[in-house]
Amino acid sequence: MSKLLTINLLQRVVVAVAGIPFLLWLINVGGVWFSGFFSLLALLAVYEFHHLAAHKASPPPLWLAVLITLLFQLDFAFHLVEVWELLLAVVLFLFVLELFSKEGSPLLNLGSVFPGLLYVNLTFGALLRLRLDAPEGSGVAMVYLLFLCVWAADIFAYFGGSTLGGKFIRRKLFERLSPHKTWEGFLFGLAGSVSAALIYGNFFPSLPLNTALMTGLLIGVASPAGDLVESMFKRDAGVKDSSGLIPGHGGVLDRFDTIMFVSPFLYFIAFYL
Repeated sequence: MSKLLTINLLQRVVVAVAGIPFLLWLINVGGVWFSGFFSLLALLAVYEFHHLAAHKASPPPLWLAVLITLLFQLDFAFHLVEVWELLLAVVLFLFVLELFSKEGSPLLNLGSVFPGLLYVNLTFGALLRLRLDAPEGSGVAMVYLLFLCVWAADIFAYFGGSTLGGKFIRRKLFERLSPHKTWEGFLFGLAGSVSAALIYGNFFPSLPLNTALMTGLLIGVASPAGDLVESMFKRDAGVKDSSGLIPGHGGVLDRFDTIMFVSPFLYFIAFYL
């Protein structure tokens, strides 16, 4: 293992040791602490997405993207208006604002800002609603399971891919966007997620075991997609990391990409299954 990889791994371990207990506490306490912290992450994620968009177009000002994100997160936390009403107002406002822009292409400018605003706000919004509003008090258990399965999938995929990647299946998982991802890493990640769900479902029976296993399977299958979606935007912008905010991990988009991507799926499981 190279010196650079060793340092990166050490940074990841230090951040995990400090961050995991804090996140578990936030999930347990909920309320304004949970919504406040993840709303802050949403603001940082939109800042990072705006930085990516600025490589390809002339999006609306950063302060406006941050303000819109704050409105969305407050709405998800406190049910101020229907989300679709706020979304409609934002879309119409940005269309009118673009009439006064003298830089770049309107299609590119608007096309660069909407993916970030929608993806970041709707996914973090789903996480907020999952924790705060899930029926029969299942939100705490579902969010615990979400993070545990994602962490297990990441750890198993990292070490499984590093050790056995390419030795059995030479074709890469999705080489165009992520040349280092292997099928072995994916399968190890899937096994890690399902194992974490099985352990959680047996030892913490706050969720039915079949729900826990279905969630673990879904997270294991969908985890790579969250990372690939972010890689798609980073490659298009020509950057390696969304930012350098979190040592060893990059930015909020880099660290929470999978959490963001799978949160809506768990929201639908909690509310409709």
